[in-house]
Amino acid sequence: MTKQIREYLSYIRAFMAEEHTNEEYRAERALLLKRIEFYQHERLIHLLVTLAFAIFFLLSLLMFMLVKQIPVLVLSALLLILLVPYIKHYYFLENSVQELYRIYYKIEKE
Repeated sequence: MTKQIREYLSYIRAFMAEEHTNEEYRAERALLLKRIEFYQHERLIHLLVTLAFAIFFLLSLLMFMLVKQIPVLVLSALLLILLVPYIKHYYFLENSVQELYRIYYKIEKE
């Protein structure tokens, strides 16, 4: 998904760098809106997964504090290791969708 978003952002930035007719802007705006909808859905799913992993991590950490067993600590560490990339990817999705919003508003003004 990251590659796809980066490619689309590159394409839409190149599109915006050139002059176009109102009809071309209108058509591109419709396509951009559809892409934004897809990426918003992706962002929502990743937010839910990230929150789930964060909750599981906190619960496993709490469990370790209660039972003081090494396997529970290992589970906490594994969940934390998985949580970091999820947070990074969600951050990328959030920033990319925000960038697409800005581009959409620019096209709207054209």
